[in-house]
Amino acid sequence: MVKRYPASRSNSVGKVLAIVSQKGGVGKTTTAVNIAASLARRGNKILLIDADPQGSVRFGLGLNAGSTRLGLSDFLSGAEPMQRVVRASNLPWLRVVSAGSVTESARHDDYQRHFAESGRVTELFDRARERGYTVIVDTPPGLGAVVHKVLGASQHVLVPLQCEPLALQTTTQILRGIRSSLASNPGLVLDGIVLTMVETGNPASERVATYVREQLPKGLVLDISVPRTAASVDAFAAGQPVVLRTPDDPAAIAYRSLAEYIAGRLA
Repeated sequence: MVKRYPASRSNSVGKVLAIVSQKGGVGKTTTAVNIAASLARRGNKILLIDADPQGSVRFGLGLNAGSTRLGLSDFLSGAEPMQRVVRASNLPWLRVVSAGSVTESARHDDYQRHFAESGRVTELFDRARERGYTVIVDTPPGLGAVVHKVLGASQHVLVPLQCEPLALQTTTQILRGIRSSLASNPGLVLDGIVLTMVETGNPASERVATYVREQLPKGLVLDISVPRTAASVDAFAAGQPVVLRTPDDPAAIAYRSLAEYIAGRLA
């Protein structure tokens, strides 16, 4: 039997969505991978770009090391053309640019310099957008040169925030960075903060969630939150988005809802 897929819904110029966070380990890559997979399943043309030199996107999608050895860092340095770094995935409408050979380097100075100074970042984004792709960028944690360059070329930004005691402090820092980027990119829109790794029934986790919602401006923290589940951890380890591997899991349901929300914002 021939497997049929929906026709792509992307017929106009696409948008760039940056996924940013002040610290690592908050579910940033998992969020990027699952939003990308969910939107692709809806028939949207998606280009997922791994701008984090740790290169975790390929693990979340189960891409083999050989096919992702060349990626964004190699394109930015001029070593490889664009067509050599954009790869297919297991989903028809999802294309991926891995971090590339920078993941094998002990130092990332050259990568950060190329990213900040090269016009190739914007070229990659623009070429994809012209072809109707929504570009989703998984950025490194913090507010370094890579994040600032991505925010300067994006139309939308989403902030995953782990439900932990340091949440409010790190959020304030990342919001200052986004506000700084608005000075040079007034078209940038903050789509919201999404709480991740929420532990239902855990008083500390629930207390942090309540505190964050009370302290930040109304509407800034999304009603959608992603629970911490064993299935989401297992899915990443197995190289599959949880929305595909265990679609009935609460985390998968939350990510699909988040993708639906993002789709509406990008329209």
